[in-house]
Amino acid sequence: MSGAAGIEAAKAAARKTALAARRAAHGAGLDAAAQAHLAAALAPHAEASLAGYMAMRTEIDPLPVMAAHRGPVGVPVIPGPGRALVFHRWRPGAEMVAGPFGARVPLAAEPVVPRVLIVPLVGFDARGFRLGYGGGFYDRTLAGLRAAGPVTAIGFAYAAQELDEVPTDAFDQRLDLIVTETGIRAFPR
Repeated sequence: MSGAAGIEAAKAAARKTALAARRAAHGAGLDAAAQAHLAAALAPHAEASLAGYMAMRTEIDPLPVMAAHRGPVGVPVIPGPGRALVFHRWRPGAEMVAGPFGARVPLAAEPVVPRVLIVPLVGFDARGFRLGYGGGFYDRTLAGLRAAGPVTAIGFAYAAQELDEVPTDAFDQRLDLIVTETGIRAFPR
């Protein structure tokens, strides 16, 4: 296989490996250390608009850090296939409803345009590339936000989710930081 089909096959294989590693790390008591590193990574952006996410399945949970953030916080809403994400304001205690793909979204649709994003992922590599679920939502979103001004994208994961190399194409957006229970890694542009 070559071209796009080859990349997609390589991503599917990498996803399988990374998801197995994430399942093994989830519930092993690593979240608190990762959340402490995430809070440190966000400290320089204390007043900035932030996008986080509502953890699903075995994703590492950023919620305690999001709840402590002083600036506005949004969570992603999927407006449709092939489109960039939008973000709706979230606060502790906000009324949430089921959104597309099972993600919880705020009942009130108050838009937030983030300058800092906590990005969920399936896997990542030492170059700062992330492997997602395959919908391209975060890649589209980051490309659009970066075109409008500076944005800091922080991948949040367990260290076990690191891959030797994430298969990439021209569409894939690199992260600025990756935070795990072992610390913070920066990928200067």
